[in-house]
Amino acid sequence: MSALAPTLQAFFTDRLIRQRQASNHTLASYRDTLRLLVRFAAERRKVEPVKLEISDLDSALISAFLDHRERECGNSVRTRNTRLTAIRSMFRYAALRHPEHAEVIQHVLAIPPKRFARRLVSFLTDPEVDALLSAPDRTTWVGRRDHALFATAVQTGLRASELIGLRITDVHLGIGPHVSCLGKGRKQRITPLTKSVVALLRTWLCERREQVSDLVFTTRTGRMLSRDALEHRLAECVAKASNNCPSLREKRISLHVLRHTAAMRLLHAGNDLSVIALWLGHEQMETTQIYLHADLALKEKALARTTPVNTSPGRYRPPDTLLAFLEAL
Repeated sequence: MSALAPTLQAFFTDRLIRQRQASNHTLASYRDTLRLLVRFAAERRKVEPVKLEISDLDSALISAFLDHRERECGNSVRTRNTRLTAIRSMFRYAALRHPEHAEVIQHVLAIPPKRFARRLVSFLTDPEVDALLSAPDRTTWVGRRDHALFATAVQTGLRASELIGLRITDVHLGIGPHVSCLGKGRKQRITPLTKSVVALLRTWLCERREQVSDLVFTTRTGRMLSRDALEHRLAECVAKASNNCPSLREKRISLHVLRHTAAMRLLHAGNDLSVIALWLGHEQMETTQIYLHADLALKEKALARTTPVNTSPGRYRPPDTLLAFLEAL
């Protein structure tokens, strides 16, 4: 067995699981990336995967792998960069165990992420939110669950994984109502609840009291909701809501859009970016600044404050034909 195989195993068991306590989502993402890389390298080097050496995974092969996934397999630039992050993490761990391969490892760590065009975040306006929350059929158990779930998502800005994993013990509806969750990066945070959402959750928790599961939002049988099921329910509600609110048809709406909506509502209410970052559980302020770029109303207010006074409209005319010639060059 080569040095690569035990290093890969220790990377998952020792670094990610024991030391970092990585989430299941992170483990699955890193596993898929490194599995694809090992298969790609084995085909290129014409050896069995278990016989691959660290030196076989040089920067040229890593770059070829990333290009292959992007061009031939249809990975987006974001996915390419995510795969590079997983590879870098593994090689940083390998650098501690195998300093003899320092040169190869440093060349791999020097591979830069690929730049890409950043799109403005999408969010829902207040009429669109009202239409969406009115879409679930509240005469049914599933409709009442969906209504409470989407209302909670829009108000709290919880991630999809945080909503799915939300437990009854995480919901506090007494004095100072809030929900607590263990978010991305194993960071614990508390998000306050409005009176309307408190009333919805109190009614919903009373209705599902007979279920054995301690999860707040579950399937009919009390099992944990999947991400796909949640997105499917949202798509159905959006399609129904678009009949009363046509602007919804022009937007691609996911659960993360509801998270963006919560952030934009906080921004429109005049809250500072640092407060919004704490609310959403962002580790870096730069992540929260995307909402400033998406807020056209805020930009229009800034423009109104800087508009020169007593400026008459008109087109500039050069005072002389010679100057006009020079201006046209």
